[in-house]
Amino acid sequence: MPEKNQNQKIRTIAFIEAIVILVLAIPLIIFTLKPKNTVPTINNETDVKTSANPETEGIVYLNEIVTTETSISTIPFTETTLSTTFTETTQNVTIPKTNRNSYSFYKDKNLTTSIKGIDVSEFQGYIDWQKVKESGIEFAFIRIGCRTYADGGIIFDNRFKENLYSADRAGIKTGVYFFSQALTVEEAIEEADEVIEAIRPFNITYPVVFDWEIIAEDYARTDEISIDSLSDCCVAFCERIKEAGYTPMIYQNTSTLIYNIDLPRIKEYDIWLAEYSDQPTYYYDYKIWQYTSEGHVDGISTDVDLNVSFKDYSK
Repeated sequence: MPEKNQNQKIRTIAFIEAIVILVLAIPLIIFTLKPKNTVPTINNETDVKTSANPETEGIVYLNEIVTTETSISTIPFTETTLSTTFTETTQNVTIPKTNRNSYSFYKDKNLTTSIKGIDVSEFQGYIDWQKVKESGIEFAFIRIGCRTYADGGIIFDNRFKENLYSADRAGIKTGVYFFSQALTVEEAIEEADEVIEAIRPFNITYPVVFDWEIIAEDYARTDEISIDSLSDCCVAFCERIKEAGYTPMIYQNTSTLIYNIDLPRIKEYDIWLAEYSDQPTYYYDYKIWQYTSEGHVDGISTDVDLNVSFKDYSK
């Protein structure tokens, strides 16, 4: 009898355990069978990177670009994931782009919400800025110079003084950019100081831009730069520019912003986005969009980059 009672107890306990396991498994079964919502996904292999900065450790950058057809409400971001504001970017993505006289612009409630601009260097040759103004261009970024990607020397644009003076005289609002190949904070500060000294005599109302680009077609001294080092250079340049009383900005394409820069570290600076498409797909905040490198503008004999700005920096 004692042995029979013991066996009965074991069977009862086993039965209860089976019931408990079944109850716990029901939510998992329901979750597995439930239809999934369509949202951007995170690739957990080589394309996902997290910040090496202890203050932002664990922040993951989404490696899928949201298409213009995707509802903004499906983007799974939070204040800790996106450290930049999204208001104007939402507007950029959802408002249809319109073309007029070969330029693109945005409208909201029948009001134009963007400003037409270009960016130029000595490679555009002589520019008739009065004709540029008459063609409807409202702002221009002028290249000041660059750091060479082979030996790291700084050279100035042969036409930056002429272009800054003539554009301003024609009534076009001007900003400037420097093509950087900085490897260190010291080099980025050196570039900023050179730019500040060069633009002192001119009326600069638009941002002073840090334009750091990956050299894809040739060997460059910057090929192995780390995410942290490039982010350090961005911050160092922009802080120096801000200290001098100008508005700093970072020019970059979508891919480099997503994969090569620690975005939370540059959230204080406006972005000038380079993406050649009908609609931008970069879903963090940006203030200027360069949408083509094959524009045509009266007064300029070559192709020229065309831009739209969603902010009037001259005010």
